[in-house]
Amino acid sequence: MTGIERLHEIMVRLRDPEKGCPWDRVQTLETLKPCVLEETYELLAAMGRPEDQANHVEELGDVLLQVMFQSVMAEQEGRFTFDDVANAIADKLVRRHPHVFGDVVAKDPATVLKNWEQIKQQEHKKETRHSALDGVPATLPALLKAQRTQEKAARVGFDWKDAAGPLAKIREELAELEEAVAASKDTSLDEHVKEELGDLLFSVTNLARHLKADSESALEGTTAKFARRFRVVEAAAKTQGRDLKSMTLAEMEALWNEAKKGEAAS
Repeated sequence: MTGIERLHEIMVRLRDPEKGCPWDRVQTLETLKPCVLEETYELLAAMGRPEDQANHVEELGDVLLQVMFQSVMAEQEGRFTFDDVANAIADKLVRRHPHVFGDVVAKDPATVLKNWEQIKQQEHKKETRHSALDGVPATLPALLKAQRTQEKAARVGFDWKDAAGPLAKIREELAELEEAVAASKDTSLDEHVKEELGDLLFSVTNLARHLKADSESALEGTTAKFARRFRVVEAAAKTQGRDLKSMTLAEMEALWNEAKKGEAAS
């Protein structure tokens, strides 16, 4: 018996309506949500200590348990099985790696990611998606959400060419933050300071610890603002009969500035 087979057998027994565990058999998808979140964060902590192999194995097992738990629940309800879950991800991996399992050529990670995104978009054609930013989970922590949002914008060319761009942006946002702090009587209550801090965190999240600020709450607003303006840029480009992928960064920057002006005027 393999480890997966043993785990499945144990979980089925725990979920048995008559002889199972009183706690396990009454769990639902809703009650398991906190468990999934907690186990994920514990695995992340273990990943930061790879030298502790026993803990890494344990935390991987705890996350695997959550997958098996939900799969057995679905199996009991006649919806799907653990094999369905495993086969679904296996099929996706094969489908999204045509450079390994097909004839597509991808010699570097950047090309792999570009192809992955194109294949993913084809898979989601049936879904209603109006923006290149669609698909970023709303429940992600602010820091991770910012990273994913920036990555999606970059995939259509809305990105700096090199490090000189973001470094200049950091100086710009820092200057604006300094002005806002100087004009404020109580920075802890000043929404303008919070906004400027969010702009800076979007470029350099590490600065938050020096300012003794709540980086998550500050960055959340900036990520939403970026997404809002980016969608205005997309809408403006569509109005012009243009596609962002075919536009230069300067052209997109001009639309971005117009979006900013529109917000200021409203």
